[in-house]
Amino acid sequence: MSLKPLRIMTVGKPHDFWKEAGEHYLERIARFRKVTESIIKDSDPALPTSRRVEEEGKRILAALGPQDIPVCLDEKGRSMTSREFSRFLDSLSADGTRRPCFIVGGPFGLHDSVRAKARHLIAFGPQTFPHELARVVLLEQLYRAESLLRNMPYHHD
Repeated sequence: MSLKPLRIMTVGKPHDFWKEAGEHYLERIARFRKVTESIIKDSDPALPTSRRVEEEGKRILAALGPQDIPVCLDEKGRSMTSREFSRFLDSLSADGTRRPCFIVGGPFGLHDSVRAKARHLIAFGPQTFPHELARVVLLEQLYRAESLLRNMPYHHD
């Protein structure tokens, strides 16, 4: 089990309610490992949806570093139980020179170019969530995964 840092990349700044919920889990995860969060500027809402997603995709790809292992949250991605997700996180953390980088798109999702660059696509079920809620769910699941990896009592079967 590695203490390798994690990176979270999200499009747009979360509103106060979602920001507070996310900070709650960021503080908990920080007990186990360093987490950096990169906020990608969202595109002009006056643009057509396809153009917005394309511009945000370019910004995401430009922000990825060679050390990042891109993992995109996507409704068509692989669904996992919390235990499977904890093993998945542990396997990502085994790479000695790279760090997991979880990517949450904006309100209209991720551009195909970002999905193509991803090493993994994951889903938290078949439902569609607001992107700000998806960020909070990701952070909660990361905290749960860290707890499971350490046999801490947070997770209940």
